[in-house]
Amino acid sequence: MRVILACAGTGGHVNPAIAIANIIKKRNKDAKILFIGTENGLENKLVKNAGYDIEHISTGKIIRSVTVKNIKALTENVRGLKEAKCILKEFQPDLVIGTGGYICGPVMLAANKYHIPYVLHESNAFPGVAIKLLAKKAACVMIGFEDARPRLKNRKNIVYTGTPAKFCEEDIDALDKKKCLERLNLLDNHKKKIFVTCGSQGARKINTVVLDMIKKYLNQNIYIILVTGDKNYDDVISQKENIEKELGRSLTDFIRIEKFIYNMDEMYKSVDMCITRAGAMTITELSLSGKPSILIPLPTAAENHQFYNAKVLESVNAAKIIEQKDLNEDTLNAMIESMMDDKILNDMSVNAKKVVVKNVEGKICHCIENSLKK
Repeated sequence: MRVILACAGTGGHVNPAIAIANIIKKRNKDAKILFIGTENGLENKLVKNAGYDIEHISTGKIIRSVTVKNIKALTENVRGLKEAKCILKEFQPDLVIGTGGYICGPVMLAANKYHIPYVLHESNAFPGVAIKLLAKKAACVMIGFEDARPRLKNRKNIVYTGTPAKFCEEDIDALDKKKCLERLNLLDNHKKKIFVTCGSQGARKINTVVLDMIKKYLNQNIYIILVTGDKNYDDVISQKENIEKELGRSLTDFIRIEKFIYNMDEMYKSVDMCITRAGAMTITELSLSGKPSILIPLPTAAENHQFYNAKVLESVNAAKIIEQKDLNEDTLNAMIESMMDDKILNDMSVNAKKVVVKNVEGKICHCIENSLKK
């Protein structure tokens, strides 16, 4: 079995592709897998770290207006189509899988040209442009949220599989909370623990608001673990030190600042709630871990898809949403305070697990196997 996976740009496109590749290898150790991405994208580091090979093609983002950038993007996509054809001709895949982003266009068109079946996976509740355009000729369109189905009109090839994650519900349930707290140096902290993270790049606005909230309220009942990402870490540490000088006291009892957290499953097990963006993978992980959350959708996300992702958890009362335009230290503190009751947190935790999709791996394998027969 030979499979090509196309993904590029954000972790929301790349991580599901890697997870699908891992599922294929788990079921078929002899499977040959090749990724197609862009030369400078995040996918290069993530795919190589996962142990897979990657080839590059040209691609460009086309916007809905006549501009010089559009002409350049169109030229890049034409070049990308030729490059994709060359890669497919040489690798001879049995199946091509795309997980979103503009790179899917040339790769899936090349697959169609050579009569190679292709499968799409849309992890977001609001499907991207590429998925919408390519869905009609796909052997199967796998969706991460049921909410995506009505937004892919007249498609009979849609299967609700869920989005594959690095851990499953059973993995979280099997963790010993006390041991997780100990490994994360949180065992002796008896406050309500809030995990704030906005992905590998972090979010300057959210970091600043969190620090402003701590400065203004100095809430003795909560402890925040703030993950900044590499880019913002030094700036956040500097802001914290300035606040400490202004207040004349340390903030050590209120906040811990980290660049990265690698054992995310243990962090989810240890904390009482999360404050985060609303990428599809984040929504999936919050539901699997049964974690109450405050979601701050990225306002610049394509077609505002993070807002629609956030609605999936809000609709079952597992999360609350603050749009970034409304975010400040007062709105954030008020929302945290409204959730800090044990019964509220427990109810939200139970509700989060209501959107967990069972047997994601099996459903994805079934779609792939059926698509190979077409």
